Amino acid sequence: MAELMAKPRHELGKQAKRIRKTGHIPAVLYGYGVESVPIQVEHRAFEKVLKEAGESSLVMLQIEGGKQQNVLIHDVARNVLKGVTEHVDFYAVRMDRPIEASVPLVFTGEAEAVKALGGVLVKVVHELEIRALPKDLPHEIEIDIASLRTFDDQLFVRNVAFPKGVEALAELEQVIALVEPPRTEEELQAMEQPAEVSLEGIEVAGKKEKEEERAEGEEPEGAGKKE
Repeated sequence: MAELMAKPRHELGKQAKRIRKTGHIPAVLYGYGVESVPIQVEHRAFEKVLKEAGESSLVMLQIEGGKQQNVLIHDVARNVLKGVTEHVDFYAVRMDRPIEASVPLVFTGEAEAVKALGGVLVKVVHELEIRALPKDLPHEIEIDIASLRTFDDQLFVRNVAFPKGVEALAELEQVIALVEPPRTEEELQAMEQPAEVSLEGIEVAGKKEKEEERAEGEEPEGAGKKE
């Protein structure tokens, strides 16, 4: 289990900017048996743990001056332009109660329909909702695509070999992946051609509106002005 150190946080609201300038991330801890507590974590340490555990594996959070907490990285707010994490929610869990989580899928192996027939692999689903005890939550779920031998083959949730103690919440007949036939040159050319847009209707509508305005007694633009 990954471990992460945290410190109590006193700067709240807009004052949290000061924390980011010191290389830390404002965060909050809440969940089972825990009152909402503002904390902060070191930026580099958090990114390392996030890469290792993701948002579906347990993390041991040690708060300075407090006790350890088994948590999940529940929500990560990022600044898209700067590419940095700006805030984190840690959710404390109870080890003897199942919880629900969304786990990413990792596709492995080779599909014969791609390798031999030149098809295109289509990943219909990229993550699955599951239920498990916190200790059984997987970081990711592997999906072997070797069974996709023809364009008629499909992988369903029922085909997934879930780890022990993990229950799928998605429909068993939900399609996870398939292989589409390669596109013809005509289809590719049709996709590359820009769509033609006619402005004729727009121009007529604009002209009609102007005529209606004048018919109602409104003066045209520029009327009454002296040069």
